[in-house]
Amino acid sequence: MTRCAPALIVLVVAACRGAGGAPVATPLRPACGPGQAWTGTACQPVGPAARELATGVAAITAFDVDRALVALDAAAAAGPLDHAQHVQLWEQRGLGLAYLEREADATAAFARLLALDPGHLLSYTLSPKATFVFERARKAPSRAPVLELGWTGGQEVGAAVPIDVEVVADPDTLLAHATLFVRTRGATTWQLAPLPLGPGRRRLVLPAVQASRPSALELHARGYDQAGNEVLLWASPDQPREIPLRFDPPPPWYRRWWVWAATGTVVALGTGIGVWAATREPPDKLDVPVGVR
Repeated sequence: MTRCAPALIVLVVAACRGAGGAPVATPLRPACGPGQAWTGTACQPVGPAARELATGVAAITAFDVDRALVALDAAAAAGPLDHAQHVQLWEQRGLGLAYLEREADATAAFARLLALDPGHLLSYTLSPKATFVFERARKAPSRAPVLELGWTGGQEVGAAVPIDVEVVADPDTLLAHATLFVRTRGATTWQLAPLPLGPGRRRLVLPAVQASRPSALELHARGYDQAGNEVLLWASPDQPREIPLRFDPPPPWYRRWWVWAATGTVVALGTGIGVWAATREPPDKLDVPVGVR
């Protein structure tokens, strides 16, 4: 009975290695389809925001400021706005308010514009009424939210990929939600997962990529305010960040640890049986009938 124990141990160890210790991956969902926008929590039909925004821009160009501000308010209400639309909304608001000589309101609008797009510049052909206010807003400390995503090197095919997430700065509390968009290199569609936000460093675990060759994950992220408008871009669909995934071919069957463990167990059992057979003393009497024919 004792000599059979090693075989049982091998089976138990193999089962434990296959079942334990793997991080729990976050499920990915498909990105929104045509005519829909992601708000950070759900897909939503695209509203008339683009049309209202275009009306506001045309009115600002014509110096019809009152009409422009009405159209811009309508665009904000018809959101969610993507990042480019959101930037344009606050730029045009700042211009209109500056043209009305509402300097404090214009400065606040330009400050929000620069929080969304810190490198933004106005055309030098615009009225000094606007450009002077904008330049003063640019000299103020940055109010932009900053999201940091990181991972360790040496990620591999067939293993989950942990992503560390940290909100480094958000002085105006713009970030209500954030989403990571993911695809395997060569794929044409994105999948997404919500990013955990909060104080300190958080972690998101991406599902393993199954492949028989080296691969890579492409990533970009977006942050959203409470209304679902985009307030932050981390990389982009056209220029995503990349996580290389190496591929280690599986070893031949005869090099696997459990094969040698099982072989060792069989050898040990055979040796034990041989020793037992060789050292067992024969009985003093044999109960074999003897007869003469």
